[in-house]
Amino acid sequence: MFRRKGNSQPDQETEELQRGSKVKELKVALGPLSDRSLLYCTDACLRRYLEARNWNVDKSRKMLEESLKWRSTYKPEEIRWHEVAAEGETGKIYRASFHDLYGRSVLILRPGLQNTASIDNQMKHFVYLLENAILNLPESQEQMAWLIDFTGWSLSNNVPIRSARETSSILQNHYPERLAIAFLYNPPRIFEAFWKVVKYFLDTKTFQKVKFVYPKNKDSVELMKTYFDIDNLPTELGGKATLKYDHEEFSMLMAQDDVKAAKYWGFDKHQHDSITASEHKINKDKSDLTM
Repeated sequence: MFRRKGNSQPDQETEELQRGSKVKELKVALGPLSDRSLLYCTDACLRRYLEARNWNVDKSRKMLEESLKWRSTYKPEEIRWHEVAAEGETGKIYRASFHDLYGRSVLILRPGLQNTASIDNQMKHFVYLLENAILNLPESQEQMAWLIDFTGWSLSNNVPIRSARETSSILQNHYPERLAIAFLYNPPRIFEAFWKVVKYFLDTKTFQKVKFVYPKNKDSVELMKTYFDIDNLPTELGGKATLKYDHEEFSMLMAQDDVKAAKYWGFDKHQHDSITASEHKINKDKSDLTM
């Protein structure tokens, strides 16, 4: 919507003023908000929804209102690790211990390690990790990066089309402009048929963020290196690090983050105590395993 005629400072300042005006306009259009909706609808949040709808205030308002309605029923901020831990046992999706070169949270997805059949539980696990990645973003960053590792992927453990469609819908409709880039690393040839279907679920902006990387394709490998420190990347993704998903260790980390999330969203003391009790249980389980 805002077209630059050049890179002069005045043009950039004018564009920023116009965008700031759109944010204020959207805020007025939304009307009074309360509780979690007010906490959710920061200026940065409004900017993301405006960006997703090409800075059209009316379309952005409708999109955001749908997200607020979804959040009020799905309650993603209330999901706790102990509710989805079984989904995460194989490490099919987890937040990496490193950031990309822009300081963004990184989610590693390994579709070849699918371990359950319930799509509803899979989506709950996915949403939990989206929320967790956002929770761990630095103040200056709004987006995350995805690394999708196809090691072990085959038709037998293929993600159902319904699951792919719901994943795309949740990401695009309720987490707009949260994804910066998604690298699909070395997908097998048979994946091409699956991709021909999945790509129709993606809007243009999301589709353009998906990059295929093949170890023998120098250009794709070099593109990936512009986003990640090769020393941080695991060897199965073309890097030098030896990383192994440790479910107990990750569970401990998520229990700590659950406490942080409860504090951010202003949950009452009962909810906070429930989360702390869950963390103690994980500690006890880990202790029992080492006896």
